[in-house]
Amino acid sequence: MSENRKLAAILAADVVGYSRLAGADEDRTLARLRALRSDLIDPTIAVHHGRVVKRTGDGALVEFRSVVDAVRCAIEVQNGMVERNDGVPQDRRIEFRIGIHLGDVVEESDGDLMGDGVNIASRLEGVAAAGAICLSEDAYRQVKARLDLSVSDLGNTQLKNIAEPIRVYSLQVGSAGTKTAATSQTATIQPATATSPKLSIAVLPFANMSGDAEQDYFADGISEDIITALSKLSQLFVIARNSSFTFKGKNVQVQEVGTKLGVRYVLEGSVRKSGNRVRITAQLIDATTGGHIWAERFDRDLTDIFAVQDDVTQKIVDALAVSLTEGDRKRLVPGQTGRPEAYDCFLRGRELWHRLTKQTNRDARELLQRAVDLDPNFASAHAFVALTHGLDYLNRWSASPQRSIEQAEEAATLAVARDDNDPVAHWALSLVKLYSRQHDRAISEAERAIVLNPNFAEGRVSLGEALIYSGRAEEALACFDRARVLNPYFPDVVLHFQALALFQLGRYREAVELLLQRVSRNPVTDVSRALLAACYGHLGRFEEARATWQEVLRVNPDYSLEYRRKVLPFKNPADFELVVEGLRKAGVV
Repeated sequence: MSENRKLAAILAADVVGYSRLAGADEDRTLARLRALRSDLIDPTIAVHHGRVVKRTGDGALVEFRSVVDAVRCAIEVQNGMVERNDGVPQDRRIEFRIGIHLGDVVEESDGDLMGDGVNIASRLEGVAAAGAICLSEDAYRQVKARLDLSVSDLGNTQLKNIAEPIRVYSLQVGSAGTKTAATSQTATIQPATATSPKLSIAVLPFANMSGDAEQDYFADGISEDIITALSKLSQLFVIARNSSFTFKGKNVQVQEVGTKLGVRYVLEGSVRKSGNRVRITAQLIDATTGGHIWAERFDRDLTDIFAVQDDVTQKIVDALAVSLTEGDRKRLVPGQTGRPEAYDCFLRGRELWHRLTKQTNRDARELLQRAVDLDPNFASAHAFVALTHGLDYLNRWSASPQRSIEQAEEAATLAVARDDNDPVAHWALSLVKLYSRQHDRAISEAERAIVLNPNFAEGRVSLGEALIYSGRAEEALACFDRARVLNPYFPDVVLHFQALALFQLGRYREAVELLLQRVSRNPVTDVSRALLAACYGHLGRFEEARATWQEVLRVNPDYSLEYRRKVLPFKNPADFELVVEGLRKAGVV
């Protein structure tokens, strides 16, 4: 296959919250999107000499002959959307986010584009707010003297799957319903968080003020439990722990956090633990203005730690004027232990579990088991014990993987029995039931976890995973889309699951793009490389398939398709055989 390497201006765009819109009214959303393409988007692209490289459901990748053309096109589209959204309720608006980059691309014989130029544009789109345009420094340099634009310099930003930080500039057009010319007039800029959901919040990891780095786990645990409590309220949009914690130890402005995470409010604070006393300070900040909404200090005994968490949560709810139902109030009641020592073991164990290594997983289980021994009714501790056994099973870290999955099921079942309203318990049980090939139960447990915690990103991923292995790939993609919104700094395994869903649907080119991103983020992955080789086989790109298969064996000489066939919980064996078929086409198996 011939290819042509060149420098190109690339525009990547997609619809913000598309899964939510489609979930509410899919037919209406698709009809509106088709109408927008025919009477606004495609004509505007043509006027500015763009070429649509491909469409990806709700998004598009477009090549332009210059960055000036790309920016003018983007501004005109965003201005057009301001007009079309005028008078439309916020939750029904179609809003685009756009990324533009000037970079090196490879044009294949069928016109498709690959390479860093495409990847960076796509990542820029991912950090843009609704209605905004994010430019790389290379792109901005091309237009800053030729177009009169007012932008926000977001500074050096670490984009997902991109090795080096890239300086990003954000351009917000059509603010407050006003139009902005795409030529010489100034494009007004508002903080990106001005377009974030009104009741959206990120909880930053609380600072450890104890003077002892060993106490970090305690401050982190307090933050995580506040995130969990707030996440149970369907009226709030709460960013997942993984994304909030990327700012740990960093000196960042609240406005920057709001922009990067797409939230209106930020909670930050500190924890000082000394003996049996704890001091917690917390402050709620409006990320659009930097103004303080509420701040308070709590000096309590450790035995009152759950009351403090409850107080903080209630203060936030009151400050944001969230109207709680009786069911909401019940969900906010702390479901933890009354034993401070058990809670301390739980926080230590949970923090170690997040590190996802063989040794820390073993250490985590010892602490979590200690928490269970101290308080047999501690549901969340039972759930995380189950998760440690689950990791042993999936990674073959134990002498008997079969015994590990049995222990995981015992602990997860006990967790749900101890507290049927604990979303983590149902999440753990969902994962166990999936790998025990009880697909319907796995789906129902994941759905139960999401009902109990509507902002539970990990629960959405687990539901998507269960749907994939049940052969329901389209539904799985919607779950992953929502999970990525809730957790912008999502774990790289989500890319693999998304690619697997696309693979099942025969969308091999899109799967390849995601798998390459996953390999970039996780250079030692064998399973994503194997799926990538199968994609290449189905696409007829046999040399690439063979080279990728050699990489599989390089990172894992013991990689076995037979073992994968045995442990991957496909409900329909033909779904796994589709992978094998792609590898056979390339002649590697």
